[in-house]
Amino acid sequence: MPRAIISPSVLASDFGHLNAECKRMIKNGAEWLHMDVMDGHFVPNITMGAPILSCVSKGVPGIFMDCHMMVAHPERWVNDIADAGGSLYCFHLEATSEPLLLIDAIHERNMKAGVAISPDTPSTAITDEVADAADMLLVMTVYPGRGGQRFLDRCVPKVSELRARFPHKDIEVDGGVGPKTIGPCADAGSNVIVAGTAIFGAEKPEEVIALLKSTVETAQAKAAGRS
Repeated sequence: MPRAIISPSVLASDFGHLNAECKRMIKNGAEWLHMDVMDGHFVPNITMGAPILSCVSKGVPGIFMDCHMMVAHPERWVNDIADAGGSLYCFHLEATSEPLLLIDAIHERNMKAGVAISPDTPSTAITDEVADAADMLLVMTVYPGRGGQRFLDRCVPKVSELRARFPHKDIEVDGGVGPKTIGPCADAGSNVIVAGTAIFGAEKPEEVIALLKSTVETAQAKAAGRS
């Protein structure tokens, strides 16, 4: 089973102090930082792009930027994100007709490749060939486009389905995840946890990060005991 990783979503951070916010999360136990890139086309909101990611990469040496590309034509931005220091490039399956070519292009730029599915997309849309080529699969537990939405528990079975098919793959959940909703995500088999408000808005973010991570590890231990 792949290890537990917590990836705080900077969408919930103070953008006026973005580098400091990222450093604060790393100091409090985060391994990855989840960077929500929205273009105003694939989703109605606009957030950040390669110039901001480049500034973060320079200001926070060694940061692992988990770049969630909520963009139309994701193939257009691979080089820009790679040049900006992106570590993982996660595109939406709904936004491309050539996922395998896109994964190859991402790997050619020495980034990990992730494949995301929105709430209305079934897990079966991710073929074995695409999943085998990708480094990570992302199940959205809210509709992409804005933070602070309510967790959609109807998406959790997709995590279970993907974990059953791909026992050694990183599987990420994103949207409305926090101490009250981590349980079913962890039990379903997700190991990469994105949380925004629950971490950035916490009085003691290190305790929230530790709780999320320990919940995943406990669920993994139980699953290993059953197998």
